[in-house]
Amino acid sequence: MKGFEDLLSANEGYAARFRDAALQGTAARGLAVVTCMDSRIEPLQMLGLSKGDAKIIRNAGARVTEDVLRTLVLAVHLLGVDRVMVVAHTDCRMAKVNEQQVHEAMAQAGLDTRSLDFRTIDDQAETLRADVQKVRSFPYLPADLSVIGCLYEVITGRLQVAVPLAAPA
Repeated sequence: MKGFEDLLSANEGYAARFRDAALQGTAARGLAVVTCMDSRIEPLQMLGLSKGDAKIIRNAGARVTEDVLRTLVLAVHLLGVDRVMVVAHTDCRMAKVNEQQVHEAMAQAGLDTRSLDFRTIDDQAETLRADVQKVRSFPYLPADLSVIGCLYEVITGRLQVAVPLAAPA
């Protein structure tokens, strides 16, 4: 079993240099970013942001799930968020496999995961459009909330707007 001593030791150094006690819990730039847990993505850096500027919500595949929607309701109504970016990325493992393949891989590891929905992605562009629409149409979020969908290119670091801001009704 692998321990955590290296991380706890690093935290001691971090705490010794810590100077952010005055940061507030709100999103200073009014932004929430829903993105993948892929460790190649550095949400703050890719958007020119600093600590405290945005709420970052991460999961496998950058999917807008029930929990993401719940979190966005809190972020919008309590934490200063007035715009949302859903950011998928190239070379995403969730877009390279289907549900059956994931379940088979888990079975090989001795796990029966048939009760889980891993939300694999058949068509990344269509999935991104559908996930942005979930945010735009969620009844507990403001109808005029600014929401876009982007694709992050892991090789170049560039963002491409795949689902633009909706025109005002």
